[in-house]
Amino acid sequence: MNRIAASTLKALRLLPRAMLILMLLAAPVLAVPMMRADAGSVIEAPAPKKAGIGFVLLVSLQRG
Repeated sequence: MNRIAASTLKALRLLPRAMLILMLLAAPVLAVPMMRADAGSVIEAPAPKKAGIGFVLLVSLQRG
């Protein structure tokens, strides 16, 4: 019985370390789907309308 108890205690001591390592390895894998979900929800500003200032500037420079 002593041998079984010792091996059980050893396994219980290793369990927190194993869980920490597992969480560190799984975090990037679990973060990828969340990052991809946010990429489609970006709202872009509408394109600015062209004012036509280039033509006015061209005509005014030709007169001078």
